[in-house]
Formats: sequence, structure tokens, C-alpha cells
Amino acid sequence: MRFPYPAYLLALAFYVWFAPLPATNLLRAAPPTLTYLFPAGAQRGKTVEVIATGTFERWPVRAWVDRKGVEIKAAKDKGKLIVNVAADAVPGLCWIRLYDEQGGSVLRPFFIGTLPEIMEKEPNDEPKKPQVLSGLPGVVNGRLEKAGDVDSFAFHLRKGETLIASLEANRTLGSPMDAILQVLSADGFVLEENNDDHGLDPQIVFTAPKDGTYLVRTFAFPAQPDSGIRFAGGPAYLYRLTLTTGGFADYAFPLAVARGDKSMMEIIGWNIPAAAKKQSVKSNDASTITLWHPQLANTLEVPVERHRSIIETEPNDRKSPQSIALPVTISGRIDPPGDLDVYEFRAKKGQRLSFRADAGSVGSQLDPLLRLSDAAGKRLAEANDATSRKAGARDATLTFAIPQDGVYRLEVRDQNAHGSARHFYRLQAPGVEPDYALTVAADQFTLTSTKPLTIPVTIDRRNGFNRAIDITIEGLPAGVTAAAVQSTGAAGKSVMLRLETKNGPASAAIRIIGRVAGQADFTRTATAPRIKLPASTPYLWLTVTK
Repeated sequence: MRFPYPAYLLALAFYVWFAPLPATNLLRAAPPTLTYLFPAGAQRGKTVEVIATGTFERWPVRAWVDRKGVEIKAAKDKGKLIVNVAADAVPGLCWIRLYDEQGGSVLRPFFIGTLPEIMEKEPNDEPKKPQVLSGLPGVVNGRLEKAGDVDSFAFHLRKGETLIASLEANRTLGSPMDAILQVLSADGFVLEENNDDHGLDPQIVFTAPKDGTYLVRTFAFPAQPDSGIRFAGGPAYLYRLTLTTGGFADYAFPLAVARGDKSMMEIIGWNIPAAAKKQSVKSNDASTITLWHPQLANTLEVPVERHRSIIETEPNDRKSPQSIALPVTISGRIDPPGDLDVYEFRAKKGQRLSFRADAGSVGSQLDPLLRLSDAAGKRLAEANDATSRKAGARDATLTFAIPQDGVYRLEVRDQNAHGSARHFYRLQAPGVEPDYALTVAADQFTLTSTKPLTIPVTIDRRNGFNRAIDITIEGLPAGVTAAAVQSTGAAGKSVMLRLETKNGPASAAIRIIGRVAGQADFTRTATAPRIKLPASTPYLWLTVTK
């Protein structure tokens, strides 16, 4: 028999097929991946077992978390984590990354809460056979695990009690679901229903008409519509359902604070106890402030602005516009129905101004319309959610180049002339002050001991910012060096950071920081875009391998 290939090719194929992999190839194995955590939260002062779904070629892995008071260890069984939350840990949303010597996973969300945690138990599809809860309040950790799945929960309410049923899934957990939430009577009649209170996630506020047993039921459609006509489900259809007749915060007013200011925040919501209605806060260098209280079922995140933050002052209609100076952030409400808020400001020819009304993104019911006019009332530009961002976002952005020096007016109202205490907005009017921002293309980097690593940093110089920027890396592991670089002049749009090491392996959370000499207000942290949650992050990760 004659072979069609030379003998040396056959020998080479035999060696490649049967020879063991060298150690260098084994060291290039993939880092851990993390799809989701279940349950995606824990109560303060408790220890819970969490299932980490993903791929883990090596176990155990280690965990990094962005919050003090949260300790995470790998359990003996692959894919299981032990999460210990200190009793004094600050409640709210935190971010977790799993890693080993080959790299880190994507960031995934995890809630630290104040209420007891409840695990959903199947079967609970039918209203006649719901999962019975022993009492409220509580947070149900659930999953619509297959197509057609429906989850039902039963509990007792007294006449006049106000129930808040709020579901977190798509907006914060990244679950691919558009959930529906219903309140049912004991015999299965739908009393209330909601689907899109905050983004694609539903929320219901229901006052019991009489003593008795009530049910909350949830099911979902795909977040990305398809041709199927069915309830959707799957392993990633995770949710956290808060059920309480106690205090639940809707929003804090004002909706932003200025850096360095001491502010009195009013907590707006339902069943808010007197002790939690007012909170005094002092902002610092953080980008947000977390507001919480032991008697509240949830937390609120309030942004910290680098410029003034004010509250609208009535009357501020077309006859009596409120005078403002840019830059500024304004917290306002369109209340009662038909209300409109008008702000008057001076601008110079050639200035390109961009106003943004945050509404749907901050949980408001407002569908904002922005209208810019001159002092005589001539309409110059108009914007709503459909022209500013994707339809349904219920935010609006208006950008306009000022044609001449003068006085201008910006009007905020609801497109459908609706209004209430829940029709609030945060109006960003940044002006044209010089500024800059730093971005990198990815949130994870790998450095080897044999080859330097170069990280390109993009500099977005805004409104003529031309000062020199010193850019450094903080949090580097021992033995890793990276010289500071400087970007100078208006043409400096990028720099290259060069990292070197002779050590390894090591892993660390790093930050890329920009500073301007003598100007602490111009310290900026680089962010990286994310395909999954969050949309961008300052938490970068460096892996050092041999």
C-alpha cells in the first residue's frame, strides 16, 4: 500500500496529535468568564451561597468587589461562592469581578440590601398554587427559567396598607427580559398591572381595599422582540422583586448636588417614615452619593456635579422665567398637569450649547420636550426623546449653536401635558467651559514579563481645553512600572502608557488618572466602554503573567 503523503509529514501529524501540550500552552488558558450571579444580592450582616455561572478552567477563583464590607470566597464546589456581608456595609449596587492568574471576568452587579432575602421556589406558576410568603417586607430572588414560566407569590395585606412591588431585572442586572408585574386578588383577578415603570422593569404601588390574601405575579417577554408569541424565559432571566408595605424611596430632591456643598436631601416615595424623609449630605470627590436608611427598602444614587446645582423656583413660566447662569444643573418638577418651566440665560455668538433633560433614565414619568427660543419668543430649536435618543427612553437632548449675543430661553414641559410629583427631571446645562475626559478601549489588560504593554489613552479636549495633562496609573502590582506621560496643547488627543515588569503572576484593579498641575478640580479618571453592564466603568484590570 502506498501512502499519499511523505513519511515525515505523517510523523509530524502523529506528534502533533498525540504529544502532550507543553507547559507554555497550558499557561495560556482562558481566564474565567462570568455570565451572572444568583442570587444577585444579599442582606447586610448575612452570609449567602451564590452560584456563579460562566466558564472556570481553574478552580478556585478569586473575587474582587468595589465595596468595603463585602468578602467573597470560592466554595469547594466549582461555580459556588460564599459571600459574607458585614452588618455595617453600605447598601446599594456593587460590582464583582472573578479572576485567576490568566485574567479577569467582566464586571457583574450584586446588591447589598436592608431587607430579608427570599429564594423563589417552583412550582409557583398558578395563582391557585403560589409560593406563600410568611410575611413582608422581603426581596425575592427569582428566575423565569424556561419559556412560558410564570412566578406567583401570595401574602396577606390589611385594608389601607400600601404595597410597593418593584422588580429589578433588565436595567440593573442585564437580564434579557421585558417583565410584566401584576397584583391579583386571592381568586385570581388582576387588580393592577405594570410593565415599564423604570426602563423595561415594572413597579406597582397598590393600596389594599380590604383585609385578605393578595398575589403578585410576574412573567416576561424578550427584551429584544422576536417573532415568538409566548412568555419568555431562560437561565439568564434573573430578577429581584422587592415587596414591602414599609418605606420605599422613589427619588431624592434635588436630583444632583455640587461637589463640596452640604445639601439637605428630601426623600420622596411611599410610606416614608419621618426619620428618613430628610438627609443631610456632604459631597466629596466621589461621582455619586448613596442615600439609604434602615427603614427604607431601597437606596438612591445621587450624582455629584462639578458645577452649581440648583432647584427650580416657581413661578417660572413664560411671563416670569427663572434666570440662570451656565453651567448649572437644575432639579425640577412638571406639576400640576400642563405645567411648564422656563429658564432664561445669556449666551454669546458661536457658543454651541447642549441641554439634557434626564427623566426616564432617573425613574421619572415625564416625557420631556425641550424648546429653545430667543427673548422675543421666537422658536429656535426643539427636542424630545425620539429626536435625542432612542424612542421610549424618555430623556431629551437639545444642541444648538448660538447665532448672536443675547438672552435666550429654554422651556421644559411634558409632551402630553401630563404632570405630577413623579414628573421630575434633572436638567443639565453645562455651558462651554473648557474640560477634558479620558477613555481607554478596554477594561482589561495583560502584561507579560517578556514584553512591555502599551495602553493607548484617548483624550477628549472640550471647548478649547489646552492645558498640560499628567496621566498616571494607580494600583499597579509590586514590580510593575509605568512612567507618567504628559499631554500638552490643544492638539494632544492621545498618549501611550508603557508598562513593564520582570515579575509575575499578579492581578490588580488599576485606575488611569489625569491631573492638571495646581488644578485639583481637573482630576479625571479614565473609563472603558462595556458591552455588558455597566455601560462604562473606571474599574480597569491588569493581569501579569510569566
